[in-house]
Amino acid sequence: MHVEELMTLYEMDRNEPPATINHLLDFYQLQYISGKIELDEYMKIYYYLTIHGATNAHELTNHSF
Repeated sequence: MHVEELMTLYEMDRNEPPATINHLLDFYQLQYISGKIELDEYMKIYYYLTIHGATNAHELTNHSF
């Protein structure tokens, strides 16, 4: 899968383009968790998205109590 295909899947599923690259990453992670994407494929696009500035929700969470 290429990023262009991922964007098309996102738009078909959500009926709108992703507002940010983070939304695209979140959607992609859900695809992986649901078993629709293999690990090797997931890692390639995950890496691409993160080097282009995407961060996942877990990285944004404040873990201090």
